[in-house]
Amino acid sequence: PMMSARILRHHNSAEQGVFYRASEWCFIKSIELYGFFLRFVLRHQTSTLLVAAATLGVTVYLYSIVNKGFFPVQDTGVILGISEAPETISFPAMSIKQQELAKVVLEDEAVKNLTSFIGVDGFNTTINSGRIQITLKPLEERKINATEVIRRLQPKLAQVNGIKLYLQPVQDLTVEDRISRTQYQYALDAPEKRILDEWVPKLVERLQKIPELRDVASDQQNGGIGLHLEIDRDTAGRFGITPQMVDDTLYSAFGQRQVSTIFTQSNQYHVVLEAGPEWQGNASALKRLYVQVGSASQNLASTVALAGTNTALTGAARLSQVPLETFTTVREVPAALTINHQSQFPSAVISFNLAPGSSLGKAVEEIRKGTGDIGMPASVETSFQGTARAFQNSLANQPFLILAAIITVYIVLGVLYESYIHPITILSSLPSAGMGALLARVLFKQDLDIITLIGIILLIGIVQKNAIMMIDFALEMERTEGKPPHEAIYQACLLRFRPIMMTTMAALLGAVPLAFGTGVGSELRQPLGVTIIGGLVVSQVLTLFTTPVVYLWFGRLSAFFHRSKPQVDQNLAVIPEAM
Repeated sequence: PMMSARILRHHNSAEQGVFYRASEWCFIKSIELYGFFLRFVLRHQTSTLLVAAATLGVTVYLYSIVNKGFFPVQDTGVILGISEAPETISFPAMSIKQQELAKVVLEDEAVKNLTSFIGVDGFNTTINSGRIQITLKPLEERKINATEVIRRLQPKLAQVNGIKLYLQPVQDLTVEDRISRTQYQYALDAPEKRILDEWVPKLVERLQKIPELRDVASDQQNGGIGLHLEIDRDTAGRFGITPQMVDDTLYSAFGQRQVSTIFTQSNQYHVVLEAGPEWQGNASALKRLYVQVGSASQNLASTVALAGTNTALTGAARLSQVPLETFTTVREVPAALTINHQSQFPSAVISFNLAPGSSLGKAVEEIRKGTGDIGMPASVETSFQGTARAFQNSLANQPFLILAAIITVYIVLGVLYESYIHPITILSSLPSAGMGALLARVLFKQDLDIITLIGIILLIGIVQKNAIMMIDFALEMERTEGKPPHEAIYQACLLRFRPIMMTTMAALLGAVPLAFGTGVGSELRQPLGVTIIGGLVVSQVLTLFTTPVVYLWFGRLSAFFHRSKPQVDQNLAVIPEAM
């Protein structure tokens, strides 16, 4: 619209085309219709003011009931899967189960390929966990988004016994600082681990009953099995065996001790001392393990002999080998595979996804309520982590951010008009924009998230522009032509109706592709488009009628204060002479 003043030129009526005459006729009739309704509104100013006040109340109400969120879930074409098997599983068994999961995933028609990882590394801290990164086909080929692909895969993956796969779509915008099974995390920490062992399973059971949550799981790994080796010190002492010798023997058998290096012309090879693979799979191997005593044990850190094998012993006679079971007792005990810490205290993280149609704000409320329902002791501290924690911070700061924007605009307008009253007149148009934006979010069943907040901030500028165009012109007519406020604002509304509609329609039509567009990344664009369209449609209708009435009401209020203000006698004013 600003460039139109430079580019477009006025044409004589003979040069005007059919489209120009038709559009001009539409504008003229629209202005006449607007003038008719505007005169009706100006005759009922009290009712109009009540409508403006009701708009503010409806806006506050919609803000309280709209679902709150952080970022919309994107479809980037990549899904991350975290697999989890029982804590007692071995590496070969985990490999088999992981391949079964991969086979089920590859059978889905929307999957292009995948990459699978198992074993302990920087991300997988235990053997019973793994990762699967799934690459999907282009959206135009699979026809469904990543979330729907996950829902379709979950029943098939549940049929694989002995392992579970947690899936979540990979996001471009994320604040996570850890890799977890699902998208959101809820952390608990306590002074003692036994407190977490007691209360975390209870909380998980309670949260699994909440309909807004899916895939609730804990990162506690307490189902492992450990072997507790008790040494009979008296018997071991008679053989001259120390606990260090027992440790060295166990490490040599099961710890992959490097005892030598073989060098060749092009490479080198590490020689690893360990028991045979057939003796490493169960606890019965300990019954066949011998500890070497005597002079050889002083020269060699540890030597292992298994009964019934041909293992040679350097510098040691048969009598120098003492069976481990002679002076030890072995029993199985439950063991935790990992013990996580947060702020130096034992901690556990409960991860969860949202159910279809649920909002993060509602889920956070239900989790807080569920935590209180089970009567968790005060020694257990709870906090949301990652995206959920960032959402809480943003939700707490949203009102202050909007308030800061309004105060900034008020100061700028106050400097511009040199008035305390007229900036409030312009800001009175904001509730209608907020009501339209929030109403659109409610009707389309979308969350109030960061993208929506950006759209609302954008609406503040667009809507205030409309009010500024009317107020600025009315003030100019009052000051230069001496027209009364009622006539000045009426003429300003009619004369500014065309540019207001032009700029509003430009912004409105520009938001249509954002609201209805599809493809990769559309999840981030759609909330912005819906917010702009909803806010402009509602605010445009209300602002064109409420702003003139608010202008007149504040004008009368300003005149009342000026009349009640004591007048200073000009004869008493003394102007000092220039020195």
